[in-house]
Amino acid sequence: MVKKDTNTETKRKDADSQPTAGGSGLDVGGFLQDTKEELGKVVWPSRQQLISESAAVILMVSLSASLIYLIDKLFGWMSRQVF
Repeated sequence: MVKKDTNTETKRKDADSQPTAGGSGLDVGGFLQDTKEELGKVVWPSRQQLISESAAVILMVSLSASLIYLIDKLFGWMSRQVF
């Protein structure tokens, strides 16, 4: 039975992912190219989806804020009754 050295593989993967541009670690061209590639993979929402999801967020934030306001008023009223 041969035991595989996973630590060596991990070190090899880490060495491959190190920046190689002039020792400074800054590869602006590579960064911009990678950014462009990643943005190409993004699935952008349609206008209708954006509007409906934005409306849902605004509605939920409004409901949450109203609930917190009402609970705050209730506790304020209860504390005035006690003190």
